[in-house]
Amino acid sequence: MREVSLTEIFQHRIAQKYITRSGLAHAIAVAYHAFQLAAQNGVDVDTATKAGFLHDIGHYTWYKNGKWDYELYRQNDIHAIKGAERAHKLLIRLGENPVKAKEIALAILFHTDSFLPGGEVVRTPLQSIIKLADEKDEEPGGAHHYRTVEYDRALRSLEQLDEKINLFYSKS
Repeated sequence: MREVSLTEIFQHRIAQKYITRSGLAHAIAVAYHAFQLAAQNGVDVDTATKAGFLHDIGHYTWYKNGKWDYELYRQNDIHAIKGAERAHKLLIRLGENPVKAKEIALAILFHTDSFLPGGEVVRTPLQSIIKLADEKDEEPGGAHHYRTVEYDRALRSLEQLDEKINLFYSKS
């Protein structure tokens, strides 16, 4: 059973503030990729889509002289750490199962190696799916964070993904 839907997450003020900061179109695309990868690999699709949607909720905007500074971001970013904490808190507030909220937070924490000074980590299947889903939508220089989508279209896309998840569970 799903305690919290993607549309409920999206409509929360915290998600509105931070997901749009890092690219709403990218978050939705990663959620769709996560759904497909999870379904193909026997990983819980609800957990994967939520982690995919929230994976960049910890982004900070790194600007220098009024322009996005990608190198400054790459050198100083800890968005995975901040995002894991922020997503966990949001999910618990919304009534998500605490075990699932923790799995999602850890998948967000390990979706990138950018905050690790020296290397790779051993990931769970869910964590690997979120990393791969993110990579499937990446563009050079972080351009994927700048694609835009209107609020109504984003909401419809997430409603459709919620329906796909519900249908997936009803068939299994």
